[in-house]
Amino acid sequence: MNQEIDKNSEIEAIRHSTAHVMAEAVSSIFPDAKLGIGPAIENGFYYDFDLPRPLTPDDLPAITTKMKEIIKANKPFIQKNISREQALDLFHDQPYKLELINDIPDETLSIYSHGNFVDLCRGPHLPSTGKIKAFKLTTIAGAYWKGCEHNSMLQRIYGLAFPSRLELEEYVKKVEEAAKRDHRKLGKDLDLYSIYDEAGPGLVCWHPDGAVIRRTIEDFWKREHDMRRYSIIYTPHIAKLNMWKTSGHWDFYRDYLYSPMVIDEEEYLLKPMNCLYHILIYNSRKRSYRELPLRFAELGTVYRYEPSGTLHGMSRVRGFTQDDSHIFCRYSQLEKETVQVLDLAMYMINTFGFEKYQVKLSTRPEKFAGSDEMWQNATDTLKKALEIKNIAYEVDPGEGVFYGPKIDIKFEDAMNRAWQGPTIQVDFNLPQRFNVTYTGEDGQEHPVAMIHRTVLGSMERFMACITEHYGGSFPVWLAPVQVQVIPVADRHLDYAKKIEADLRKELLRAIVDTSSSTVNHKIRGAQMKKVPCMLILGDKEIAAGTVSVRWRSGEQDNNITIDKLLKILLDTVSQQTS
Repeated sequence: MNQEIDKNSEIEAIRHSTAHVMAEAVSSIFPDAKLGIGPAIENGFYYDFDLPRPLTPDDLPAITTKMKEIIKANKPFIQKNISREQALDLFHDQPYKLELINDIPDETLSIYSHGNFVDLCRGPHLPSTGKIKAFKLTTIAGAYWKGCEHNSMLQRIYGLAFPSRLELEEYVKKVEEAAKRDHRKLGKDLDLYSIYDEAGPGLVCWHPDGAVIRRTIEDFWKREHDMRRYSIIYTPHIAKLNMWKTSGHWDFYRDYLYSPMVIDEEEYLLKPMNCLYHILIYNSRKRSYRELPLRFAELGTVYRYEPSGTLHGMSRVRGFTQDDSHIFCRYSQLEKETVQVLDLAMYMINTFGFEKYQVKLSTRPEKFAGSDEMWQNATDTLKKALEIKNIAYEVDPGEGVFYGPKIDIKFEDAMNRAWQGPTIQVDFNLPQRFNVTYTGEDGQEHPVAMIHRTVLGSMERFMACITEHYGGSFPVWLAPVQVQVIPVADRHLDYAKKIEADLRKELLRAIVDTSSSTVNHKIRGAQMKKVPCMLILGDKEIAAGTVSVRWRSGEQDNNITIDKLLKILLDTVSQQTS
């Protein structure tokens, strides 16, 4: 463990030192540069600058060349503690540094220098610039000072830094592969979705092929929930503001909620979550202990304000559909219900091809509702469920939601990147606020325990995740077009349409390419669309009543019967969803 800590500290020092070298290089090219901050980050570093002109990618080679000169000079990094007055004098012409100094309560501040360049910094740093072995400047972006949109917009230069050239090259290859898998690129190439400026940022339109994948996911989701005795419901998209004030969402999440709209002199809010409507349905009549647990599930669309700088394709949006559920149960049923949710979550993750995942138990935040005892009971229940399932987890202190602790499961994709997936929250607070009860065996009213949970997350983010996980080559059961039927010539069209009809009778998504293009061009088109199965039909196939198959992998099966093809495809779909 100590070796791992030492290695992490070394990497942080490499990246932090490289940020300082870049700051000196930029300052030498732009003597009037005003410096912001330059921390080490995952895989690299960045530094923020206020410069006399906008940077372009064409500036990066010159900055890189200057950095290499500084590294070659092998300048020592020297740390020194100075007084507040000395710091204010030293950085008198650096307004952002002066602001940082005034924010620091300490009377003694740390600075680091290498050569003539000095920066306000606590470290760590390498012994000298010559110890920097491998770096690469990557992108330029805008960044508000201190992350506040009311402050000045600075220019941020990002870079990579690693202990060796080999590690840097391996990471660059990984980044290039990730770029090929980027769901924003594949979404356009495969015609899956779009976001229109005319409609507004963060609002997704699902195109026909993307909608097929979503519908397939939703149908599978509904089937699994039906089997587990969930009741699927539908609720409106707006509700009176007072309901969100009663729940506490208005006080705790106001920055992420849209402004109320006035209807008939009443204030209404776009729905940011589905739980309150589920509570209203539960409270629509008295409930007996015999009915519990009661499980409501909804593919419910909600709306939350995300700052425009955080929006990212389908993975960070303003309108999204959650695979939401709320379980109302007795306290004595809470542990069992949590275990069953974990079972379902793991089954869903595995079915979609994710074998590795990370689990965190998020505990009480600084701002919370409810009593200490409520929080302790809820946290203990989640811990016990994880232990029963023998699931390894880490505690994430203070990261629970205001009404209760939660389990977060992040699954890792083919690139070993973690995506937010299932979340399970125990809530004793909302049932209290909305008087959610049941009549017990004793004829008395008892408070209900409530579980909030999703097993996929939002449809939009999950679509982004699986698109990148599979690189657009979706498994047969998810592929929007499972079979492309390719007639060699127009005289083969009737046979092609008969094959298409036979496939569609078995609910396979088949389509005939009726274009006048050559066979090779049709095959290339299907390959570009990453269609799993292509059927080439010509005179020989018609005479024999067979098909010739070209699989996405490049393998071929010539002259096989349609019955054999159907068995292969249906068995594949069955195996992938079992």
